[in-house]
Amino acid sequence: MMTDGPYPWRSSLTRDQYLDAVRTIKERIARGDVYQANLTQRFHATAPSDPVALYQALREVNPAPYGCYLDLGECLIAGQSPELFLSIRGRSIETRPIKGTRPRGSSTDEDERLKRELLESAKDRAELVMITDLLRNDLGRVCRPGSIEAGDTIRLESFPTVHHLVSVIRGELAQGRTLSDVLRATFPGGSITGAPKLKAMEILDSIEPVARGPYTGAMGLIGFDGSVDLNVAIRTFVLRGPDVYFGAGGGIVADSVPEDEYAESLAKARGMLEALARAAAQRASG
Repeated sequence: MMTDGPYPWRSSLTRDQYLDAVRTIKERIARGDVYQANLTQRFHATAPSDPVALYQALREVNPAPYGCYLDLGECLIAGQSPELFLSIRGRSIETRPIKGTRPRGSSTDEDERLKRELLESAKDRAELVMITDLLRNDLGRVCRPGSIEAGDTIRLESFPTVHHLVSVIRGELAQGRTLSDVLRATFPGGSITGAPKLKAMEILDSIEPVARGPYTGAMGLIGFDGSVDLNVAIRTFVLRGPDVYFGAGGGIVADSVPEDEYAESLAKARGMLEALARAAAQRASG
């Protein structure tokens, strides 16, 4: 059990194993098998006794636009995702992939420096461009030819624990296309798999020691009017009995530095661990 951080945890990969996994992916990239693969590790901790309190703590620590809370009986899923997988209104469809991450700074000056560093990072911008192209191609399978727009502007979005780079891709669904068609063409999201998608998934399946489960899937709402809002299920807890799990990771490309990639995964996990610590403290004080 690791105690560095606000809450004791253990992971499906040790630090050395994570670094080795990054190196393995870089070797596969050098061989031409993939351009990018999104490596993740699963964190495991003791679940607080009140899942609602945990979700409330997560909303406080890590507010994000695409939250979810779903009690399935045998397991409970609670998340605050910053990433939109799919939004559909009528025949208009949109996706907003995230790639590129920096932690928040401990001071205003440091925070601004980290923002500039992320916006000016050729590596992170290249990651996002790769995934934007992948998702544009995915949408192209179900959209009217010529309707897909991927804005040239890469935007920075800031959250309490991290900064991210985001792009926006929009299109118009072709006549007769259904939600089933859309999901077959796009799921799972490119930002949490890699490019080419199927080959990246094969490589990740051989490297990651445990199945991801709901993590990096999609959760959201499907309206009776045909409207759809689905997130990418990141920053998401899965509770089973006395245990709670969540994942974190990042995209690996040719010039990835293993130690930096490991640090990025921990930065993404920090808010989750803080939420666990806050929920446990509230329970103890109550």
